[in-house]
Amino acid sequence: MENASNEYLRNAVLTASPEQLHLMLYDGAIRFTKQGIEGIQSQNWEQTFNGLARAQKIILEMSNSLNHDVDPQLCARMAALYNFVYRKLVDASVQRSADLAREALGLIEYQRETWVMLLDKLRQEGGEGGNAFKAHAELSTDAAAVAKSGTGVYGTLSIEG
Repeated sequence: MENASNEYLRNAVLTASPEQLHLMLYDGAIRFTKQGIEGIQSQNWEQTFNGLARAQKIILEMSNSLNHDVDPQLCARMAALYNFVYRKLVDASVQRSADLAREALGLIEYQRETWVMLLDKLRQEGGEGGNAFKAHAELSTDAAAVAKSGTGVYGTLSIEG
């Protein structure tokens, strides 16, 4: 059953559009942050570490994948936001603080909602976005290319739960 689940996830990632891949990253960060919060509440420190560490990796990857050549100002703002969320996740893990994790979770969920609204707006306008969209879309295009080749940093990122 697990092999079928992993194969499904692999196919979903390889066939997803760049926009869907970005949404999947947000979903993974949300899911793992929630797992970390559950671990804190139940004092299961292994679950706490695993959940928050995986969320941190996703946020860090999203930050590192911004294309500053397309829209430097937007990317600088997004990088600052991702850095803030990453810091909150690290602090939540170190301090075993559900409140800090919830603060990071709220920001991630807000960003996900914003991303969904952007996708809806792009669909209404005919699908072609501007530089701001392309700056973020580079993340997913690079991730898909590396995932297909099976090499690189993206190959080690797991979003299974």
